[in-house]
Amino acid sequence: MQTLHDIAPLRETLQAHRMAGRRIALVPTMGNLHAGHLALVERARGLADVVVATLFVNPLQFGAGEDFGQYPRTLESDRDKLAAHDCDLLFAPGVETLYPGGLETQTQVHVPDVSEGLCGGSRLGHFDGVATVVSLLFHLVQPDIACFGEKDFQQLAVIRKLVADLHFPIEIVGVPTVRAEDGLALSSRNGYLGADDRALAPAFHRELSRCRDALASGRAPDAALSEARQALQASGFRVDYLEIRGPALAPFDIARHAEGRLLGAVYLGSTRLIDNLAVSLPRPAGSGIRHG
Repeated sequence: MQTLHDIAPLRETLQAHRMAGRRIALVPTMGNLHAGHLALVERARGLADVVVATLFVNPLQFGAGEDFGQYPRTLESDRDKLAAHDCDLLFAPGVETLYPGGLETQTQVHVPDVSEGLCGGSRLGHFDGVATVVSLLFHLVQPDIACFGEKDFQQLAVIRKLVADLHFPIEIVGVPTVRAEDGLALSSRNGYLGADDRALAPAFHRELSRCRDALASGRAPDAALSEARQALQASGFRVDYLEIRGPALAPFDIARHAEGRLLGAVYLGSTRLIDNLAVSLPRPAGSGIRHG
C-alpha cells in the first residue's frame, strides 16, 4: 500500500489510474481505525479497482471545548490495518497541507437544512467543517464512489445533499453500522469510556431498539420517545436528543410517513455516543399515509 502526505504526488498517482480506466473509491476517515472503518474499505474494495483511504483529523469539525487535541492519532497501526484489508493508497495530509492559509480565513462549505438540528444543533458548525473537508477530498481524489458509515446518519445525509447540490459525479454508498457483540455501535470515541461506562453503554442501543419496536407496534411517537428518554436517563445517560425523522431527515409527519429514522445522542460522563435505527410505523386502515 502506498502512503502519501502531499497533494501533488496524490494527483499524479490518481491521474495515472484514471488514464488507465480504473474506478476509484474513496473512504474518508479521521484514523484510529476499527472494524467499522474497515467495513467501509471492504465495501469500497468490492466496488472499485483502486481504494483510497484518507486519514485526517479535521480541526474545522471540532467545536470549542471538544476533543481535537485528545483525539487519538494512530497512523502506524492504521496503516497496517488498511494494508491488511487491501487498501491501495493512504492519503494522510497535515493540517497545513489542506488548509495552507490557516483556519480563520479558510473557505467553508455550508449545507443548509439537513445540517440543522440533531448533531448540528448540539455541535454548531460541525457539519460545515465536515462538508468543507469532504469537498476538498472529493476535489483532490475525484473518486467515482465514496463510502460512508450509516452510524453517522446525519453526516451521510449532509454528504448526499452536498453531492446532489454541487453536482459531484460521485456515487455515495452508505454502509450499515458495525456493532460490538453487545450491540454498541463501534466508534473511535468508545475508547474514552471507562470500564463501568463501557458496561453500561450497550443499554443505549437496547433502548433505541425498544423504542423502535414500540413504534412498530403502534405506540404513539411522542409517548414512545418520552418513555425511551426516561429509561435512558434512569439508566445513567444524559440525553442530548432522541428524535424520529422522515426520509432525507425531513421532519417526521405521521400523516405522511410510514418509514423513518430514529436517531439519538447521549452522554456517559464526558463521552458522547450516537446511534440510529430505521423505523416502520403501522399504517392505519383507511389512512392516507403514503411512503416517501
